[in-house]
Amino acid sequence: MKFVRLLATLSAALAIATAPALAVEITTATGPKTIDKVPAKVAVYDIAAIDTLNRLGIQPAGIPDKLFVPELAGVAKGATVVGTLFEPDLEALNALAPDLVIVGGRSSTQVEATSRVAPTIDMTMDGDDLVTQAKARLAAYGELFAKPDEAAAAAKELDAAVEAARQAVKGKGKALILMTNGPKITAYGPGSRFGWVHKTLDLEPAVADVEAATHGEAISFEFISKTNPDWLLVLDRAAAIGSNDQGAKATLDNELVAQTTAWKKGQVIFLPSPDFYIAAGGVQSTHRVLSTIEQAFAKAK
Repeated sequence: MKFVRLLATLSAALAIATAPALAVEITTATGPKTIDKVPAKVAVYDIAAIDTLNRLGIQPAGIPDKLFVPELAGVAKGATVVGTLFEPDLEALNALAPDLVIVGGRSSTQVEATSRVAPTIDMTMDGDDLVTQAKARLAAYGELFAKPDEAAAAAKELDAAVEAARQAVKGKGKALILMTNGPKITAYGPGSRFGWVHKTLDLEPAVADVEAATHGEAISFEFISKTNPDWLLVLDRAAAIGSNDQGAKATLDNELVAQTTAWKKGQVIFLPSPDFYIAAGGVQSTHRVLSTIEQAFAKAK
């Protein structure tokens, strides 16, 4: 009888030791996805995802050829290049043999291609609810990589940054978000890809009906002058992508822009471009954007 009980105990212990890790269901841009185990080797084609994983201490095994965000330079030292933001190198990806591939934003169209190599999830974020989505992705990564405490701590940090920025902008006037692309200028408002700034911070827009398009509404210097915003929040696309095109400061150095309240009061905020444009929704990048806004508004009386 003792032998039988001992055999049963050993069998149960062996079963536990050899059982697969419990599957985890996480939220993605395309709905709930079940991942069978903690990925030991992951390839990531989305800079926002890389930014958030970096905060959690997760080192991707495969990354795109450019990370754009200076603070992520260290990530490249321990990873293999497996394509670009827009186009995976399937041969390199296959050689890497990842357990999981993460795409998002610019790489989201490659789900079908990368899924032929390894299970793939789309973690795209965009629009008015960017911060809410960022926290959802953060929580998902915390579950997926067994880092729930680190994810919770990062979420609290992001909440604190949001609240600090929200308090700083309160009662300080209306803002217009601009993107310069060399000499070209586009404006963004609520409902656009950068609309989250207005919604999250309760920041009143200088123009409520700017065309909510992915690349904004093309505008003139006359439009900026007529709108006369109290604040200009400026994204320099050329700087974000490392282009040698004319920079935002040179583009906006114009007599009509100089007539605005924003320019006269020195209330022009040049946002950290790679963070705002390339890594939007990454918890560290979003924190830096919020801190830049908070510090600028806090100086205004």
